[in-house]
Amino acid sequence: MINRQIHFISGLPRSGSTLLAAILRQNPRFHASMTSPVGSLVVRMLEAMSEENEFSVFISPRQKQEMIASIFSSYYKEQADQEIIFDTNRLWCSQLPLIGELFPEAKIICCVRNVAWIMDSIERLIRRNAFDVSRMFNNPAERGTAYSRTEALSQGGRLVGFAYNAVKEAFYSEQADKLLIIDYELLTVGPEQTLGLIYQFIGAEPFAHDFNNVEYDEPEFDRQLRMQGLHKIRPKVEFQPRQTILPPDLFERFNQLSFWQDPTGSKAHIISAQARM
Repeated sequence: MINRQIHFISGLPRSGSTLLAAILRQNPRFHASMTSPVGSLVVRMLEAMSEENEFSVFISPRQKQEMIASIFSSYYKEQADQEIIFDTNRLWCSQLPLIGELFPEAKIICCVRNVAWIMDSIERLIRRNAFDVSRMFNNPAERGTAYSRTEALSQGGRLVGFAYNAVKEAFYSEQADKLLIIDYELLTVGPEQTLGLIYQFIGAEPFAHDFNNVEYDEPEFDRQLRMQGLHKIRPKVEFQPRQTILPPDLFERFNQLSFWQDPTGSKAHIISAQARM
């Protein structure tokens, strides 16, 4: 079992999870990064220990838990100097019962954003890389137009659709009190206040972050996806208003999906304009 405090960053794509990790990693006590392979390794291990494996009858529930925990301890062994680990993956919102069993004190920081602006952000990246064929899509028909691209991404098992369903499930779950919902716009408009509330939520000592010199980039990873600039962070944390490049009807289709704006029926903690904690 990992012998350090661990928390999770999850939520919707293009909603500030990499930006948040880039800010948090300024604190020498913290380890944070873009999406790690830990989540995928956990899912693969669970599948390997399932009934589809004829030898699963020899694996006890306790052994299953210990083998899953060993993924975390092995992967983060080299981060021995950091007291607090933040593991990033969009699938963590769909794994709250597992997280609760492994790490009862863990919190999940959930980055969200108006889905219309998520689609707009992805579309901008695609157009910026006009001479590359993005690996986010399965065939030319999906890649064809903004309509087919957003339709593909919004499907339940795809980049935006899966993450959206996972966040919604977590938001209304019995473990929702482990969640801190952070809207991208609020993170960029008020980073100092937002980080203060995050520190309060996880019970960590305050740290003076530099919001004018944030550094993060993963060019090799982005090149593999044919999506250069996907994880490149601008040095200054600030909100940059803009006009959407999506057709009006397409923007409006995704503009009404921000369920987290109505906390009725949820125990989740939300950083909103009123900072409900």
